[in-house]
Amino acid sequence: MIDIFAAAGLTNPNISILSDEFLNFVKVMPQKNLAFEALKKLLADEIRIRRRKNLIQARSFEELLDKAIKAYTNRSIEAAEIIQQLIDLAKKMRDEQQRGTKLNLTEEEIAFYDALADNESAKQVLGDDTLQKMAKELVETVRKNVRIDWTIRESVQARLRVLVKRLLKKYKYPPDKQQKATDTVLEQAKLLCADWAENQPIQ
Repeated sequence: MIDIFAAAGLTNPNISILSDEFLNFVKVMPQKNLAFEALKKLLADEIRIRRRKNLIQARSFEELLDKAIKAYTNRSIEAAEIIQQLIDLAKKMRDEQQRGTKLNLTEEEIAFYDALADNESAKQVLGDDTLQKMAKELVETVRKNVRIDWTIRESVQARLRVLVKRLLKKYKYPPDKQQKATDTVLEQAKLLCADWAENQPIQ
């Protein structure tokens, strides 16, 4: 298999896809097919990394990437256009890294904020301030209830589900959206709990 990074003249495949230097380099590459393959691979790798931390964010970026690739493979857009779309996606990923700072939320809190805000009506009803408070409280709640073997202990998962539902009712999260929000929050919790549990002393 041809090394697309070497063929594209990239001596360091680990270069950040979020840097302007790299994105500008790829944009002007004469070998558009290599530029596309390099961007596609690096963006997919970046999304896999983010999936370990933020479920909703990773899903959103994955959908955008798949949509762009399908349009290109179906000949709906030209090579230059797909490269620009992938560059725009990389810049959007970079902007997302700054969102936590703007909202005064940690990486973990942003992940739960996104899980709660995955429903547009809930976001409109509750607003950013309330969702931020809920995200902070969720991180604290999950941290207090995580256990080394929590993913295989139904009792721990059941308790956490009750606590999440209680929190949603406390902040008047739209009733018809609470079940989906609970499932999404618990799915997000599973991504983060492995890391947290590893740092806990065994009881």
